[in-house]
Amino acid sequence: MLAYPAEAIWQEVAFLAYHLHWPLDDLLDLEHADRVRLIRAVSNLNKQAWEAVRDHA
Repeated sequence: MLAYPAEAIWQEVAFLAYHLHWPLDDLLDLEHADRVRLIRAVSNLNKQAWEAVRDHA
């Protein structure tokens, strides 16, 4: 079984911590697939928010 790179985990956790303000332990307890799903969801929300700002400028 291959280990998931530690730097990649920290990048995922940093992104989610920045946007969601969740405790580090909670983010580290998530399975990789769940972190990736949350990252995609937050990224989509950010994209929609910026598109709304752009469209109303």
